[in-house]
Amino acid sequence: MVNLKRWLVHLFTPPWRWRLTFPGELLSEIEKTVKQSERRHRGEIRFAIENTLAPVRIWRGVSARERALEVFSDLQVWDTEENSGVLIYLLLADHEVHIVADRGIARRVAQAEWNSIAEAMQTAFRNGDFRQGSLTGIEQINRLLAGHFPAGEENPNELSDRPVIIRS
Repeated sequence: MVNLKRWLVHLFTPPWRWRLTFPGELLSEIEKTVKQSERRHRGEIRFAIENTLAPVRIWRGVSARERALEVFSDLQVWDTEENSGVLIYLLLADHEVHIVADRGIARRVAQAEWNSIAEAMQTAFRNGDFRQGSLTGIEQINRLLAGHFPAGEENPNELSDRPVIIRS
């Protein structure tokens, strides 16, 4: 069943809205934080922001979680030596955050822990604090990755640290 309200929100959300919540300075700070955090572990963090989904995707009932899984694949977050990639996905029109972990780290960290981090980020975002919500979420993921995949002598940066803005 189509959620008409959701469809209208996605249809009428301006394409530049993401710039209000994630200006260039914040995107640079997120990139720097990811880069620094990855020095402490062998995991890889990707941060993706999508403003809206195409109306036809909403009409077909694609959820934010389903889209997060697609983005995980599209950005090849799964393509790391130890299967330790983690995607932080934000769908702004739905006010949702989803964290998708590759199988190497998912075996060690329960989905409930990822959901807890995502919920904390959503709470900060609802309060208008996109900076703190983003940086705190990255730090919490960083702690999990450092505990399960601590940095070794070899610690290549396998995925870009730069946040991705997905344009529909």
